[in-house]
Amino acid sequence: MSSLLDFEKPIAELEGKVKELRHLATGSDLDLQEEIAKLESRAAKLLSQTYAKLTPWQKTLVARHPDRPHFKDYVAGLIEDWTPLAGDRAFSDDNAIQGGLGRIRGRSVVVIGHEKGHDTETRVRHNFGMARPEGYRKAMRLMRLAEQFGLPVVTLVDTPGAHPGVDAEERGQAEAIARSIETCLSLEVPLVSVVVGEGASGGAIAIAVADRILMLEHSIYPVISPEGCAAILWRANDKAPEAAEALKLTAQDLLAMGLIDAVVEEPLGGAHRGRATTIGRVGDAIEKHLSEIEALDRGDLRRSRREKFIRMGQPVEV
Repeated sequence: MSSLLDFEKPIAELEGKVKELRHLATGSDLDLQEEIAKLESRAAKLLSQTYAKLTPWQKTLVARHPDRPHFKDYVAGLIEDWTPLAGDRAFSDDNAIQGGLGRIRGRSVVVIGHEKGHDTETRVRHNFGMARPEGYRKAMRLMRLAEQFGLPVVTLVDTPGAHPGVDAEERGQAEAIARSIETCLSLEVPLVSVVVGEGASGGAIAIAVADRILMLEHSIYPVISPEGCAAILWRANDKAPEAAEALKLTAQDLLAMGLIDAVVEEPLGGAHRGRATTIGRVGDAIEKHLSEIEALDRGDLRRSRREKFIRMGQPVEV
């Protein structure tokens, strides 16, 4: 891993010692296998204990880890015959939202998702996954294309929020998000959404109003970023951990509240420690849920999707 989170450093120190001992043992007569095995056991135990009790703020940091798989990694690992499609046919193309046609496990699909980039150059090019209005209008165009040809839609959500710049507001950011949500609700083809990193605010929900909403185990799905919440409520960035706790943004919280449909387990230590395994598990989950809903009548599919989100807004006695 090229990046370490603060709470991962004790684990990394043990793993570093294991590497040092392996290096010393290579090409020498030293028998260090017993010591190496002890350190490996300690590191594995510490990793398990650490990730079993992550706080909401620590999960936020894991969800943002730069080594987590991003949209292009999922496309490379899951999608066959990938054909990217660009442009909103109104203003321009937006690099924060990517989309196209392909096949998942032999099933033809339209795939749409946020791309954050993996280094400085690509992050700037993709605007850190923060889409402008033309990104959501591109998503709508691709969803309508999927409906026209009877293809299911898969969306991969990973954004800190929609782009907040003046240029986006001038071109109708709020309207574009609202129209994208409306398009999701009106589709007569299956729609499965997976939150693979962070899914903040309307920038995420714009492409996540789905028949099935899945989340990776250490992903987050808040109405606002913890930092944004802290800035509004306390006017202090150091309150972000408290905001994360109050927002109930973890996959486990959202599943308990009935706001998502399933949690996809990550490898021990998070998706950034097992990228290929994570991508495979996401593919398995998508295949499973598409198989369950694609047999439904088109009208029933749209009706049940709308009713699902209407139920989320109903008051519950406590």
